[in-house]
Amino acid sequence: MLFRATSALRRTAVRCAAVIAVTAVVGLAGAPPVAAAPVTPEALRWAPCDDTDSLGAECATLEVPIDWARPDRPTFGLAVARREATDPDARVGSLVFGPGGPGDSGVERVVGGLSRFSPEVRRRFDIVSFDPRGVGRSNPVMCSDDLLAQRPSSDLESQADFDATLAYNKRLRADCRARTGPVFEHLDTAQTVRDLDALRGALGEARLTFHGSSYGTLLGAQYAETFPRRVRAMVLESVMDHSVSSTRAFLRSAAAAAQDSFGEFEKWCAEHSACALHGRDVGRAWQGLLSRAERGELEDPKKPGIPLSSSDLVNAVAFKTLYRATYAELATKIVEMEASSPLPAAPASASSLPSAAPVFCADWHLPVRDHQEYVSLVGMMNRTAPDLPRLLPLQMTAACLGTPTANPQHRLEAREAPPVLLSNALHDPATGYPWAVSVARQFGRSGVLLTYEGQGHGSVTRGPCMERAVDGYLTDLDVPVRGSRCPAVPS
Repeated sequence: MLFRATSALRRTAVRCAAVIAVTAVVGLAGAPPVAAAPVTPEALRWAPCDDTDSLGAECATLEVPIDWARPDRPTFGLAVARREATDPDARVGSLVFGPGGPGDSGVERVVGGLSRFSPEVRRRFDIVSFDPRGVGRSNPVMCSDDLLAQRPSSDLESQADFDATLAYNKRLRADCRARTGPVFEHLDTAQTVRDLDALRGALGEARLTFHGSSYGTLLGAQYAETFPRRVRAMVLESVMDHSVSSTRAFLRSAAAAAQDSFGEFEKWCAEHSACALHGRDVGRAWQGLLSRAERGELEDPKKPGIPLSSSDLVNAVAFKTLYRATYAELATKIVEMEASSPLPAAPASASSLPSAAPVFCADWHLPVRDHQEYVSLVGMMNRTAPDLPRLLPLQMTAACLGTPTANPQHRLEAREAPPVLLSNALHDPATGYPWAVSVARQFGRSGVLLTYEGQGHGSVTRGPCMERAVDGYLTDLDVPVRGSRCPAVPS
């Protein structure tokens, strides 16, 4: 799940979060693969997970190098979990799930249940996932609570604010590095690609069967680029395009995807009496709430007496429901907030920078020269997404200012891979459809795009058409016909 709003972290893992899906300087060359000597992983030692509600999930730890360029140096433990195939006699092998975020826990995904996968996939595959390096139980990023509490606002009003943010980011990186250890300098997806290949070997699989979702699609695509002949089957669901060439281009595409989904919400309300705003001007009602939030007059529904910031209104209320395409829920929330009593006017609450996202910043070069350019980017995003100001991609841009990038954007070179199935909704607020089209083209003849003609972030289990296509590809390597599309189903 890309660019989610997250809570502040407490001396535990800094969850590299963000809800949306920031990017690079024009003309960055492709990052070369990490040079590494062969490493023979030990077989995984499975045991019941410690979680009391794991319901049969098994856990293990895989030792991998901190830096794959120096595999003889110290290692850390990569946390892994699995649920075995429900029909052992029909088992195909292991399917590895690449979690999103960045910062999502694959172990939690497996331990907590496997609703993302169809009954047929559950029947035929052991479902395996892991906590990527720096996340959850895999040497999590640790940072000072006090320093995190000092995060500046992303509403940079002057060059002095811009310079102060650069200085803060530098202090935070140093603090997190000191508390986390050397893994902090090796959190990029190019390193995780090597972890994934070690996991494939430890599972005893000659070739990898992989399902990556959202940020996990970046991992899958770079694995196919690095080890094309080690791929058996690969599903990339809700696709990130790591070739976007500039900060402005990335922010524009992110804003356009979000605004497109808000437009779908407006259309749904116009057509369905189940919408609590049916027959009304949805945009006007929403803008009224934004104005109240800007003035500090809109009460947070979850915190009586506390104002809800415009950033939280956009990212935690609207974007969360656009992710799931639960439009009736969003309409009802808008009506309920409209009816709430206004709080006494107060200075507009500023949005804080999201918690440090070291994985994200290690994968995306986010150059902004100065405050003047930052203001220009804000204006461009607000024109592109007038209903959704202060989207998290802009906040992530500020959070990554001045951060070195180990794995910058580049066009894929993965044309030697077997057929790779890409899946995307036409109206995805986080990973817009044009990204999936672009990545499919970068794969060349290897890229096959399956289009879900609906809304929301995530699509592989959206109705029988999608399930049949994905299940047939994973289990029997039946590749859908190019240009295949599946109709939208009600949320």
